[in-house]
Amino acid sequence: MVWTSGWRLASAVSNAGGLGLIGAASMQADLLREHVQKCKAATTKPFGVNVPLMYPNVDKQIDVIIKEKVPIVFTSAGNPAIWTTTLHQHDIKVVHVVSSSRFAKKAEDCGCDAVVAEGVEAGGHNGREETTTMVLIPIVCDAVKIPVIAAGGIATGRQMLAAMVLGAEGVQIGSRFVASNEASSHIHFKNAVLNAKEGDTMLTLKQLTPVRMIKNEFFTKVQQAEQNCVSKDELQKLLGKGRSKKGMFEGDLQEGELEIGQVSAGINTIQPAADIIKEIYAEFMDCLKHPLK
Repeated sequence: MVWTSGWRLASAVSNAGGLGLIGAASMQADLLREHVQKCKAATTKPFGVNVPLMYPNVDKQIDVIIKEKVPIVFTSAGNPAIWTTTLHQHDIKVVHVVSSSRFAKKAEDCGCDAVVAEGVEAGGHNGREETTTMVLIPIVCDAVKIPVIAAGGIATGRQMLAAMVLGAEGVQIGSRFVASNEASSHIHFKNAVLNAKEGDTMLTLKQLTPVRMIKNEFFTKVQQAEQNCVSKDELQKLLGKGRSKKGMFEGDLQEGELEIGQVSAGINTIQPAADIIKEIYAEFMDCLKHPLK
């Protein structure tokens, strides 16, 4: 949800009954502080911050989170052991995103309060195991005793119910909220999500950090480079800086990196976040009452 989930989306989701998350990946500490403070002003409900651990300014982001007393942090893309104890010392709950049962167990062992088990269908950065959500969820649920939250390929009430039947106690939804009124993503990117069909996204950049994105000119360049067996350094040079900002925030649909999940093939409308949550929950309850409908 980089360049997509700021304070407007996070507060709207929390106000509607979900747990809104501010995506901190694109934010320096001062900007994160601004988003947290604006989110506090916009909702009295709990919200959290997602912190990818792969970036060099994580310590400054954690400092902001602690000082602003954010109640929950979702960590990803790194070792949760580094910060979990520190966050717990300040009464902050920690949930770590994993792509395998092995990493789920490690997260449990280092004290995480829950894990997000994210299948390969998800948008953005993915695990190298490429395990689908339907396979991953029951395996992770069997491996750990802490709560498991399902992610990857979930945008409807039917999909939420399916994840819970597999053992998950909740779901994390990203792609559906990219196409929300409150998302900070560019309208060109939102429309690209609406136009996406099956097969329009693919996992790529596997030599660096696997990422799922919409196929476009930039994607084609990456594919050609990988087919030509270029080095990691050459791939990194092709990726350059600001590709995700260019695509998702600035709306360059050809040269930008357009991160979105496979479930984009089923997203057809841009709506307020509150309406999205109402629809998901209503469908979930209907399917729960009438499972064979």
